[in-house]
Amino acid sequence: MHNNLKTILHVIDTTGPGGAETVFIDLASRLPRDKYCSLALIRGKGWVYEELKRRGITPILLDAKGSFNWRYLAALCKLIQSKRVDLVQSHLLGSNVYCSMAGLLTRKPVVATFHGPVDIGENERLKRLKFGAINAGARCVVAVTDSLRDDILVRTSLKSEILRVIYNGIDCSIFERPRSRSLHRKFGWNDDQIVIGCLGNIRPAKGYDILLQAAALLEKSPQSYRFVIAGQGKETDTLFDELLTLRQRLGLEEAVHFMGYLDDAADFLSSLDLFLSSSISEGLPLSAIQAMVAGLPIIATSCGGYASLITDRENGWLVEVGNPHAIARAIETVAGDADLRERLSGNARKHAIETFDIKVMLDAYEDIYHTLAVQ
Repeated sequence: MHNNLKTILHVIDTTGPGGAETVFIDLASRLPRDKYCSLALIRGKGWVYEELKRRGITPILLDAKGSFNWRYLAALCKLIQSKRVDLVQSHLLGSNVYCSMAGLLTRKPVVATFHGPVDIGENERLKRLKFGAINAGARCVVAVTDSLRDDILVRTSLKSEILRVIYNGIDCSIFERPRSRSLHRKFGWNDDQIVIGCLGNIRPAKGYDILLQAAALLEKSPQSYRFVIAGQGKETDTLFDELLTLRQRLGLEEAVHFMGYLDDAADFLSSLDLFLSSSISEGLPLSAIQAMVAGLPIIATSCGGYASLITDRENGWLVEVGNPHAIARAIETVAGDADLRERLSGNARKHAIETFDIKVMLDAYEDIYHTLAVQ
């Protein structure tokens, strides 16, 4: 191994698919190999494990059960020392706390990334202690949107001088595909039926109950709409069952389809006419950036990272959070105006490629790593 290589330990405490997990995997696998040796630490097997293996990285497994696990912290410190780690990159609150403490104990720099407002909630147990640990141990804290950075400053004790904003990035080339009618063929839909898609795991923050209410309002429209939701739900979660019950009560079995987790997001997006986010809380949604690169008109609630992503009525259409009537009206407006759709999608694609290409994100993180790891 070349002496000038810096070893970075990437840490996350979730195992399933998602935006934060995708950024974690991209950072672990795409940094220049002539500069960095990347190690990945995760808590168990699952989608993240398999994706890392597919990219040629064998993850280190170390479970962190319990509200605070001293053994995990001790094992983390031992790993940092035995692997001669130069810098630790952590993601999400749990890993950010453990890694910040390990950074203090091993005197190694830590970069802690927050991906959404859920990590800084008012109901977070021992919140003051957790953010005190991050303040003490993290050399840099990254927020993925400007609004998240502002929220962190208002709702936590983190020092402003260690905070930076780095937008999540994607490999834009993957999503530049010709339009497809695969969903029309799959479900036997007519060509004049407009397909509206959502891409995001089934969680309360995604507001899929509000989407169902909006879909019910559109049942009265002369234009026929079909909704497809691609995303994974937790097996122990009752939310999916509640959504299915609501769908049945609203008579939307034909109009709204839950497709589960999809491997090929680019193929899914290429077969949509519109992209919709009904979220009530959001970080910087990778799925929406992917949709913009794919050339889709976007309708989204004006929450969280969408303020950084969309300029209303220029490269997308923003609506009030939690308002199914506003969503339904926006869908009718955008779907009914071909010139508007073309303008929104063209501007969205240009903005996404210029701002959110993965190289922009990697360069920003590299700048931090270089500054901290060479000190």
